[in-house]
Amino acid sequence: MSIEVKNLFKYFGDQAAVKDVSFNVKKGEIVGFLGPNGAGKSTTMKVITGYISASSGEVKVCGMPVTVDSLETRKVIGYLPEHNPLYLDMYVKEYLTFIGSIYKVKNIKDKVAEMIKKVGLEVEQNKKIGALSKGYRQRVGLAQAIIHDPEVLILDEPTSGLDPNQLVEIRELIRSIGKEKTVMLSTHIMQEVEAICDRVIIINKGEIVADDTAAHLQFSSAVQTVYVELEGTLSKAMLKKINGVNKIEQFKEGWLLESLLEDDLRKSVSKFAQENDLLIVTLRREEKSLEEVFKQLTK
Repeated sequence: MSIEVKNLFKYFGDQAAVKDVSFNVKKGEIVGFLGPNGAGKSTTMKVITGYISASSGEVKVCGMPVTVDSLETRKVIGYLPEHNPLYLDMYVKEYLTFIGSIYKVKNIKDKVAEMIKKVGLEVEQNKKIGALSKGYRQRVGLAQAIIHDPEVLILDEPTSGLDPNQLVEIRELIRSIGKEKTVMLSTHIMQEVEAICDRVIIINKGEIVADDTAAHLQFSSAVQTVYVELEGTLSKAMLKKINGVNKIEQFKEGWLLESLLEDDLRKSVSKFAQENDLLIVTLRREEKSLEEVFKQLTK
């Protein structure tokens, strides 16, 4: 495993920011780490990177305990914090050379040129960082995070404040980086998670409330919705007799039925149609958006 977190607690005074959090991230996986503001995302990421210490629990990166080998683990981690800390008076190439020298990167001139090309900074490479737009500053942040060729990349809100074009470009960059490295990123943009993440971990009030693929979370939420069109004599009162249905809404040519039961509602609808001599024209389970699932788990 590239990242192993076991029974992690982090207290600030008497307040628990992270409560008994456990998860693993495999090598080559891109994992979206989601949660509302104040849920414990950034705190967990800071503990993983060794930026702050845990109150209790165990955190390993590439098999090494962060608390014991913090310097060694930092060598294999690339970290882009939520508030991208850059030296605004330094030039792009100067800054990346400085960061590379800290990591004792070999052939540093060639490596800086490679990073500039990889993150799309060629046009801006001779400017001061303070003169760059938000999008290009994020590119500099990504370049400094990967210049030492880390095995694990931790990105905290990497697309915060970017315009739609910059969003697409940075997503593509993260996706390409994810082919070679383990990536863990936090974001509030659900489309971003659906577009690039292999797995989703949702944290709320310091506790993990979901850990699965985005597709499975969308189909396994507590409320399932089925759309059905039936041919034959039908009324809302009749539909209420279907086992598990707790809400009915007429929609277009058919009906939207909701159920809180775990059993697949489509089976009950099929049985109902057969018993009442009704022809099923359309029957499908409606997929909830990841945003709806997120709201449901964190409200």
